[in-house]
Amino acid sequence: MKQVAIVTGASRGIGAAIAQRLAKDGFAVVVNYAGNVAEADKIVAAIGADGGTAVAIQADVADPAAVRALFEQAIARLGRVDVLVNNAGIMPPALPHLADTDDQTFDRLFSVNVKGSFNTMREAAAKLQHGGRIINFSTSVIGLALPGYAVYAATKGAIEVMTNILAKELRGKHITVNAVAPGPTATALFLDGKTPEMIERMSKMPPLERLGQPEDIAAAVSMLAGADGGWINGQTLRANGGLV
Repeated sequence: MKQVAIVTGASRGIGAAIAQRLAKDGFAVVVNYAGNVAEADKIVAAIGADGGTAVAIQADVADPAAVRALFEQAIARLGRVDVLVNNAGIMPPALPHLADTDDQTFDRLFSVNVKGSFNTMREAAAKLQHGGRIINFSTSVIGLALPGYAVYAATKGAIEVMTNILAKELRGKHITVNAVAPGPTATALFLDGKTPEMIERMSKMPPLERLGQPEDIAAAVSMLAGADGGWINGQTLRANGGLV
């Protein structure tokens, strides 16, 4: 039986790249999506055309009951869960300063980025196979500390703390818990609302002088999910081309 990976928010961008990479690595992949079934079905079809195994399962990660059902459906359809990749997340395109952030924006960011990952980590702690992997998502903005990112970066700071502590709490289960912290990456989430000049400037910030690509981040996740990542635990890996 193939090992099974759940990738949240996997219908596009970094999540889609991760789903396709893990399928190439030999995992059966659950392509989780919040609302866009057509995009999720495209990724499932692409994985299938490449000889891999994938199913699409809808769940809003901010809803604990939906997350519970996500894991139950994954086990019912594929037999087990070995890897959880907490890719689902949101970022406001306007990036308001802290003083200009309204309650709705704050609550939505914490609901998806923190509570969503908490919900899936809680399920994974109980349902992952012995020797499994949990891979969360932070951001290199924590190191950059750019104005406008205060609340977004705060949600990811919470993820880094939970990553480190959960790794210790899972002693005895041989489940590793790590986080990947991308820098600027060429996805719709990042590009939305930014001027060409801003994108060009940010692409020159890393010493490697380019934006990250979704495949760069998928490669880091692949390493943590595979045998070569087995001794890395409780860490945050900044995949950002040397930006910070």
